Amino acid sequence: MDLDITAEQHDLLTLCALRAGDASLDWSLLARSAHSPESLAALMDGQILEDSRAATKNRPLLQQALAAGLDDARARIDDEIAAADKAGARLVTVLDADYPANLRVIGNLPPFLFYRGELDPRDARSIAVVGTRQASKDGLRRAARMARELVDHDVVIASGLAKGIDAAAHEATLNADGRTFAVMGTGIAAPIYPAENRPLAKTILASGGALLSQFWPTSPPAKYTFPRRNIVTSGATLGSVVIEASNTSGAKMQARLAAEHGKLVFLIRSLADTQPWAKKMLDEDRAILVTASGDITDRLGRAADIQAAGRQRQQLALAGL
Repeated sequence: MDLDITAEQHDLLTLCALRAGDASLDWSLLARSAHSPESLAALMDGQILEDSRAATKNRPLLQQALAAGLDDARARIDDEIAAADKAGARLVTVLDADYPANLRVIGNLPPFLFYRGELDPRDARSIAVVGTRQASKDGLRRAARMARELVDHDVVIASGLAKGIDAAAHEATLNADGRTFAVMGTGIAAPIYPAENRPLAKTILASGGALLSQFWPTSPPAKYTFPRRNIVTSGATLGSVVIEASNTSGAKMQARLAAEHGKLVFLIRSLADTQPWAKKMLDEDRAILVTASGDITDRLGRAADIQAAGRQRQQLALAGL
């Protein structure tokens, strides 16, 4: 097996695969509780040190699952790792120094990411450009222009590899020789979804970008995977700029998630003028109106400083603060 997995990484994945009857454990709780080999060992011993409602609910589930044995979970993990290996993927977990700095600071972070391509320290200075799948021509044009202008200011562009605004942002970034990464709504070893964006995914990888997934490698697209994908797309970036999105769009959900994460939320004027939800976010000072790319870039720090903040957050977690 070429995919190099440490014993600690395997233990963390095994915890994620445990079940107590029909119940699975809260993955974000596991992620928050496993920032070091010592805290991981405590989890493997049935201890959850966090004082929260989630911890109170999950502590007996963890102890029940551990008492039933780890064999089934470890076998599941071996199968998933083999699938990821066959797909040419790698693994990063909250235990690892190269876990994305921006993602580490949110409360509902994933315990692991499987990825293809390359993680890059520059990803700390990234913005998600998102919007509806049913984009207008004007929306596609605005997404492409926004991505190009951000690339000109050394910003990494993230999006969700969906058709419409996402694809336009990825493609414009590639055409401008910028870096982009895509957060997938499927497992890393599952067929690229939607199928029409398989060539785009291949081009992202060929350009030195990355495909990221928080799911088991063999996971197919499902109704629940796309809202969870929005969590990582928000969390892995400094902020999200929404180009075009209706009241029921996943991009509206990402704007809400970004605000909850303490990230920057940027809404372009044409969206604010046409969508009541966008105007409400602006009126409540939960979002920033964008009239030019400088409204975004003026608020971004340096990638090295952002990474340092992520490392500091990890050290505080290790210290139990």
